[in-house]
Amino acid sequence: MATTYTIQPGDTMWAIANAHNVALDALIAANPQIPDPGMIQVGQEINLPSGGAAPAPAPPAPEQPEQPPGTAPPTTAPLEPSRPVPEPAPGSRGLKTVGYFTNWGIYGRKYQPLDIPADHITHILYSFANVRPESGEVYLSDTYADLEKHYPGDSWDEPGNENAYGCVKQLFLLKQRYRHLKVLLSIGGWTYSSNFAAPAATPSGRQTFANTAVQLLADLGFDGIDIDWEYPQDDEQAQNYVLLLDEMRRALDAHSAQHLGGKRLLLTIAAPCGANHYSKLHMADMDRSLDFWNLMCYDFAGSWDSTAGHQANVYASPQYPAATPFSADAAISAYIAGGVEPKKLIFGLPLYGRAFENTAGPGAPFQGVGEGSFENGIWDYKVLPQAGAQEYHDHHILASWSYEPQVGKMVSYDTPDMARRKVEYILARGLGGGMWWELSGDHPVENPRSLVRTTVEGFGGTGHLDHTENVLEFPTSKYENLKNGFPNK
Repeated sequence: MATTYTIQPGDTMWAIANAHNVALDALIAANPQIPDPGMIQVGQEINLPSGGAAPAPAPPAPEQPEQPPGTAPPTTAPLEPSRPVPEPAPGSRGLKTVGYFTNWGIYGRKYQPLDIPADHITHILYSFANVRPESGEVYLSDTYADLEKHYPGDSWDEPGNENAYGCVKQLFLLKQRYRHLKVLLSIGGWTYSSNFAAPAATPSGRQTFANTAVQLLADLGFDGIDIDWEYPQDDEQAQNYVLLLDEMRRALDAHSAQHLGGKRLLLTIAAPCGANHYSKLHMADMDRSLDFWNLMCYDFAGSWDSTAGHQANVYASPQYPAATPFSADAAISAYIAGGVEPKKLIFGLPLYGRAFENTAGPGAPFQGVGEGSFENGIWDYKVLPQAGAQEYHDHHILASWSYEPQVGKMVSYDTPDMARRKVEYILARGLGGGMWWELSGDHPVENPRSLVRTTVEGFGGTGHLDHTENVLEFPTSKYENLKNGFPNK
């Protein structure tokens, strides 16, 4: 007699397959009555393939009970070895690895374009350009970093009236060497997002935004535009966002048709994972203009909360909901239900940790967040775990953290083991790849703890990444050395 299982709150087909030690493909094949494996219902009865374990209640998530701050959380069981990720089918290849590169990172962080692991990255989001709220004009936020800084080998007396240097030149040289590497100009971000609403509300503002964004793309030698509006506040702004994306897509296509032989120029956005924000979006209408969506599956918990929590969990914790105010899985399901194909959803991954001090751990109160690498309470992943801290993993909600019992300090971040689990989730749900904020926080890919390296290895290696070629010809650029392909390098 076939073994069956009744779907519980928080279940997914991937989680059920993992819990019962059966292959996901076999589980899906055993349940033809489910047309969309990503949309299962609580209470629904499904078949478990032969060889699966008999159903049993899942053990409680290994999060700690209430205890006084400074007490170490109970040690979880050793991380179970992940089952090998199956060889991707031909249709699932071409995974995207998208990395934010910040123009301010060249200063204190000392992270330069040549530090980008370009063989592991398919798309760079160069951040951030700003918007003039009174007109909609898109403009560069730091022309020294973008265009003026001279790197070793840059000439001070190159012929031509106007030439490009800085990060723009270095990124173009990377594109020449790595033809799969596409660079998009990211506009907005948290600091500049208040400047979107006014120009997005009028036809002239939207046209100015689109035309000036395309002009920057053509001058700088980029492959697309990324918009990071955090966040439309109501239905009117959400509809204006649709119109802004429509105008942006028209301008990109028109420029390509006239100057680039119809080569596809990319349009993406940074997409929220909080229901109060994504529920306002007109997803299907936005999707017609977009090449893919970069989901911000992080910053779920932080200094603004009253309890320490997980900042990048995949599932919600039914035992300790205060530790998981948001979940990536709920957001992904909402976007799919809203009409977005899974392969157009890029799963965001943090390269930093958020700290909570004077706490017993996830779900417990905290007092303060302490210092950080460059901002209070935020630590670059590459310095974690800190001395005296131990790493913990919750396999049920797919979250990891470190805890230092002597001082009661928790830091929520992804470990290499958790990155592998998230890769399994990305592949199981048929998503389009992974995205990182931001690249300077990681170890070099030569280091086995590098999360970029771990993720790409989980995807099957660099050969399984998107190898669509970038654009190298920009005949209308105002920078003569860029227009000529940097002949003097």
